[in-house]
Amino acid sequence: MSAADSPLLSVVVPMYNEEEVIPLFIERLRPVLDTLGDSYEVLTVDDGSVDATPQLLLGLRRVWPQVRVIRLRRNSGHQAALTAGLHSARGAYVVSIDADLQDPPEKILEMLTLARARNLDIVYGVRTDRSTDTFFKRITAGLYYTVMRRCAGRAVSPNAGDFRLLSRATVDVLKTLPEHQPVYRLLVPWMGFPSGEVTYAREQRAAGRTKYPLSKMIRLALDSVTNFSASPLRLATWLGMLTFAGCLALACFSVARHLLGFTVPGWTSLFLVVLFTGGVQLVCLGLLGEYVGRIHSALQRRPAYFIAYDTADPAGASTPTVPRLPTQPDAAARNSTAAMAAPAKDGPR
Repeated sequence: MSAADSPLLSVVVPMYNEEEVIPLFIERLRPVLDTLGDSYEVLTVDDGSVDATPQLLLGLRRVWPQVRVIRLRRNSGHQAALTAGLHSARGAYVVSIDADLQDPPEKILEMLTLARARNLDIVYGVRTDRSTDTFFKRITAGLYYTVMRRCAGRAVSPNAGDFRLLSRATVDVLKTLPEHQPVYRLLVPWMGFPSGEVTYAREQRAAGRTKYPLSKMIRLALDSVTNFSASPLRLATWLGMLTFAGCLALACFSVARHLLGFTVPGWTSLFLVVLFTGGVQLVCLGLLGEYVGRIHSALQRRPAYFIAYDTADPAGASTPTVPRLPTQPDAAARNSTAAMAAPAKDGPR
């Protein structure tokens, strides 16, 4: 596609098992984009879903031509799906948003207006109200952003996730970076391009279950720290120095008591010292192993994702065939697709 044919806006939507929320998401997204008054594309990235998500997306294309579907061959993770979308987007501006409606699609036009008015490369969606999140989620999120701001710099907004607008220049630079496991909520602020903010209140998930359980949140935090800071290695160094100082003090104390004729009780003190020293050593070895493992993974240069099909690819212009799920009858599938794909009010595109 030539530059003249490229849309003004690409909306990248990573999805994984979102059959319940897709109709609600489309119902709110399409009226917003139809009032844009310029060309756009909605780039949905199906991250290897095992429910009816791919069937619904392919059915949606019949009534909404601006929808483009990329399906990954396997579940590769949210950041990998987001990478596939960013690398494939063709718009002059690219907005990334999740399908769960916790981030309001209505803010997209406000982001675009702000970027064009002030010639910004990045516009962040910043959450000013997270009362719909659980207490645990708010505490862990606050801790995460506090640590990240100390590791990656104050440019990281404490309440900005993956809902953001990027200019074409920013996306092109991101595509050239050799990140093997990118964490965009840290990588984008690190670039330091001119940026602005749009604030909103975070909503509850519209339907379905979260695809980010505690295990994935911990993994994201670990990826964030190890990708952007050597602080854990420095922490290991400081722990080693403190342990050495503590052992040296205990040795001096033991020698002094021996010279004074006191018998040093051995089992408790010796057991605690050995246990503490061994624990610190294992922690340090674990930190070193984590970094070495990432170096090994980066040197292998294995792709983070594999694309099964892209409906905009000229080589595969025909609509891909996705097998129906055995648990979903044909009539139910047709009804679900028809209900989801009902076009919104006509408007400029």
